[in-house]
Amino acid sequence: MVDLRGKAVLVTGASRGIGAAAARAFARAGALVGVMARNAEAVEALADEIAGVPLAGDVAVAGDMERAVAALHDRAGRLDVLVNNAGLIGPMSLLDQADPGAWGECIDVNIKGVFHGMRAALPLMRAAGGGTVLTVGSGAAHRPQQGWSAYCASKAGALMLTRSLDLEARGDGIRAISLSPGTVATDMQRAIRDSGVSPVSQLDWSEHIPPEWPARALVWMCGPEADAWLGGEISLRDADIRRRIGLTD
Repeated sequence: MVDLRGKAVLVTGASRGIGAAAARAFARAGALVGVMARNAEAVEALADEIAGVPLAGDVAVAGDMERAVAALHDRAGRLDVLVNNAGLIGPMSLLDQADPGAWGECIDVNIKGVFHGMRAALPLMRAAGGGTVLTVGSGAAHRPQQGWSAYCASKAGALMLTRSLDLEARGDGIRAISLSPGTVATDMQRAIRDSGVSPVSQLDWSEHIPPEWPARALVWMCGPEADAWLGGEISLRDADIRRRIGLTD
C-alpha cells in the first residue's frame, strides 16, 4: 500500500459506501483524513473511528466545500489529496418523465460538487508545490443507460473536469485522475436494483464488487504507479489494473 503517513486527505461523500471505505483505507495508509458528507452524525462517527476530522457539509454548496478544505488545511497544515466521491444516481426515469428538481440536484452534486472541490483545493495544492485530485467516475460517462440521463451526463462532465484540471495544472504538480469502479455493492446499487430501470438493475448482486476494492484503488492512485493515467481514467474492470493493485476475485 502507498505510504501516506504525514499526509492530509479529504474524502467527500464519506458517510457510507465507497466514501466511507476510502476514508478507512486512507487512514490505514497513515493519512489524516477529513470526512465530509451531509450527514453530520455519520461524519462524526466515522471521524471518531479513524481519528479523522469531521467536516459536515454539502459539496453542491461552494461555501461548504471551501470551509471543509480550509478546516482540514488549518488542522493539518496541508492538503495532499482530494477525493471527489460524493455522488447521486439522480432520477431513474425516462427523460420526458424526469423530475426537473431531482435532475438538477444530481447535476449540482455530481458536476458542480466536483468543480467546487477542485476550485477550493487547487490554490492550496499549487502553493504547496503539488497534490492529487481523484474523482470517482463511472462507465456511465461513456455509455448511456436507459433512465439515467442525469447520472450519465453528470459523470461525463466530471470526467471532462478531471481532464481540464490536468490540462491547466499538471505543470504545477497537480495529479488529476478519475476512477471508474464498475458496479459496487453499495446503497446506490440497491436503489438501482429496486428501480428496475436499465439493464444494470437486473444484475445479480454477486456481480458487484465490494466498496473496499475502489477504496484500495484510490489509495494506490496516490502513488507513482498511477502516473501513466494522469488526466485520464483508471477502470477496475481492467484485469491488469486489478492485478497491479492486488485485488482478486
